[in-house]
Amino acid sequence: MKFFLDTANLDQIKEAHDLGVLDGITTNPSLMAKEGVKGYDAVVNHYKTICEIVDGDVSAEVLSTDFKSMIEEGERLAAIHPNIVVKVPMIKDGVKAIKWFTDHDIRTNCTLVFSAGQAILAAKAGAAYVSPFIGRIDDSGWDGMELIYQIRAIYDMQGYFTEILAASIRSTNHIISCAEAGADVCTTPLDPLLGLLKHPLTDIGLAKFCEDAKKFS
Repeated sequence: MKFFLDTANLDQIKEAHDLGVLDGITTNPSLMAKEGVKGYDAVVNHYKTICEIVDGDVSAEVLSTDFKSMIEEGERLAAIHPNIVVKVPMIKDGVKAIKWFTDHDIRTNCTLVFSAGQAILAAKAGAAYVSPFIGRIDDSGWDGMELIYQIRAIYDMQGYFTEILAASIRSTNHIISCAEAGADVCTTPLDPLLGLLKHPLTDIGLAKFCEDAKKFS
């Protein structure tokens, strides 16, 4: 399973990159705004900087919701860097746009996916990635992880090549469960990713090793 970081924060991206396990980035307008990135030129430059740090796919989301505008915006985003993947919402015009982008060799990430039916449409249209929002499904009283299992079974049975990119990750356990469920990618904030490092027995064992090492000095 690949690790993507779900952020536009350059310091966090560098920290995850230095850890040696970062495979890509996902962003959205809210994450850009959180970092104070405003205006088209600033957004383009921010994406260029991210692509210079990360040697992997970087999802850049369109802001439009009609077919024509999504195509125009997606083409501009894709031209920023070869690693850019155009992030398109799961709506009727979004599916049409994904098919158009696929036919014109522009990779896409279908976002805001909450059902297996939506995941099937995204795969049929040729999306490179489909992004089920695990945390938001859990918030609504449903089982987000069950959706990952369901999409995995369908994609394997039908031979779809779209990668399952588990999104809206809230915890370290979410990451582990996504790996168990067969997600191809997990995009997460930095804290849950760093949480994978932690275990109390590791801390206890390291403290004991350090204490014993003093006997040799």
